[in-house]
Amino acid sequence: MPGTETCLRVGGRVRAEYVVGERFGESDAYGTRARGRLNIDARTATAYGTLRTFIRYELTNNSGMYNNGSAGFNVGGTVAGFNTIAASATTSLVDLAFIQFGPITAGRAQSFFDFYASDFNFNSIRTADTRLNLLAYTATFGSGFSATISLEDRVSGAGTGGGRDLGVGSLAGATLVRQGQDYPDLVGSLRVDQGWGSAQLSGAVGNRKGAAAVGLGAVEGDEFVWAIQGGVKINLPMLAAGDTLFLQAAYADGALGYLGYTGSGVGAFGLGRIGNLALFDTALNTVTGSMKNSTGYSLVAAFRHFWTPTLRSEISASYSELKLGYVTPGTVGLQRSMDPKEFIAAANLIWSPVSGLDIGVEVLYSNLQLRQPVVAVDNFGVRSNAARLIKSEDTIAGRLRIQRDF
Repeated sequence: MPGTETCLRVGGRVRAEYVVGERFGESDAYGTRARGRLNIDARTATAYGTLRTFIRYELTNNSGMYNNGSAGFNVGGTVAGFNTIAASATTSLVDLAFIQFGPITAGRAQSFFDFYASDFNFNSIRTADTRLNLLAYTATFGSGFSATISLEDRVSGAGTGGGRDLGVGSLAGATLVRQGQDYPDLVGSLRVDQGWGSAQLSGAVGNRKGAAAVGLGAVEGDEFVWAIQGGVKINLPMLAAGDTLFLQAAYADGALGYLGYTGSGVGAFGLGRIGNLALFDTALNTVTGSMKNSTGYSLVAAFRHFWTPTLRSEISASYSELKLGYVTPGTVGLQRSMDPKEFIAAANLIWSPVSGLDIGVEVLYSNLQLRQPVVAVDNFGVRSNAARLIKSEDTIAGRLRIQRDF
């Protein structure tokens, strides 16, 4: 910037997407998305190191499957068991807004828990990928080693894949009142970045509170929650320049948001015929006040290969299992938790004819299995009167993306 010691870079992205898949209920069998992103990055050299300020602002218009979640890009819906007409909707989002000064990061930034955070941006698998409000300190030790401690606001991630807090249910599945938390989630990570790639071990601890009105009084519960994750990124230049492999595993106890789940539902391709199954981090016993955490784990693998300098493929997959601490409403037969198991796979082919332009096609597949059968959603978007029971579902979708980064 003339007259100052600050360097300013203005960039952004324009993305157009088109998705097709199976139609459920009143939803469309296709969807469209248009997204504009503006990045502003200002850096100033100081006696204490680089002072950086970064802002990323997005405007997105979605229609069809992108709104109702049935294509795997926005999970779940608003009413369990119902598909709704997905009209066009425009949303705005302050995706990133942070200051970095020496070891300090303050503002809205990528969670320091995350490792593989949808780095291959065409793919949509189950992984922790959240931007939220935080205050972090990073110590560097040389040779690429660093350690970070971060205070992260677990509910401020809404709009970027959901907040970390999935709320509180009752042992019978009813939603209760989420109480205020005593302290932010505390995240710590150890990381190494070298020529061969990167590796990270991260963990998070927090607490979740819930309350329910009982008679003339109230029952309250308070439970400790935690999550841990390890990942490795391996550069594979012996195959082709730019080839990369990610491997990652995570476990959560009362903190399902750290596995990449949101409170809006389960199933990568959203509603489908199984319907929207709400998820809670923990469940409150409205008689004793005790709480039982939901637990789960996830495994992630992703591989990028350049066939030529302008043609690449990205293949990724995730597998996760949850053990819920409550019985889901609307179950039939034995009353027990759903304990979903989910597998997602995605593969694409992307052509970059000129720098900054991607034109690609992608196929996504999801398999969801439940421990307990549910009544299927029929093609009218409501529970079937024939009471057809299902406990597993396969869904496939495809999309075309044209994207320009500048």
